[in-house]
Amino acid sequence: MRVCSNRSLRLILTTFAACALLVALTVAVGRLSPVHPQAPGEILDRTELHVCADPNNLPFSNEKGEGFENKIAQVVGDELRLPVSYVFFPQVVGFVRNTLRARACDIIMGTAAGDDIVQTTSPYYYSTYVVVYLRDKAFEFTDFNDPKLRSMRIGIISATPPSDLLIRHDLMENAKSYALMVDTRFESPTHEMVDDIENGRVDIGLLWGPIAGYYAKDAKQSLAMVPVPN
Repeated sequence: MRVCSNRSLRLILTTFAACALLVALTVAVGRLSPVHPQAPGEILDRTELHVCADPNNLPFSNEKGEGFENKIAQVVGDELRLPVSYVFFPQVVGFVRNTLRARACDIIMGTAAGDDIVQTTSPYYYSTYVVVYLRDKAFEFTDFNDPKLRSMRIGIISATPPSDLLIRHDLMENAKSYALMVDTRFESPTHEMVDDIENGRVDIGLLWGPIAGYYAKDAKQSLAMVPVPN
């Protein structure tokens, strides 16, 4: 794909710190070139770059184009000299089936590296999960062997990697679970967890770094964020 060979674009993409840019099998230079003959079975025109995205999932994407994945999509569109349009669908079960696989769009800007549902590029940023808690709390997280955790309520998004750490350290009975797959137009488990931390309903929360950082900056109280140790 021509955009991946452009040095300036690579520099822009690698400044983002743990998903992989997702490219449909049907999207190649010829696929996107307006002058290339259309192959049988292709249903999208080639006058736009059609992006599959969640309509309300900041810091990643939203309908107003405010997410960092929206910005990356625009960089790709500019490089291809194509306007960017969106097909919005909540990132729940059926997201790929109803967008990329249905050929309603060309590309999804981010997914976990190694996702076997789609064809992916190399990762363009790396991050980690973090432990989030009130900065003025009489506690400083070091690792999951800390005996203080035995008496703490721990927020966790269901079925995310930190769940294994809680199981391994026999802390799952302390966990308060928040839904992983929700319609982001109406629910935000991350916002709910951060609100619970601020109001003392949860002592610490385990969140994906980019999401934690986005919500922490707008929190009413100062929150500490410590990377989860490997």
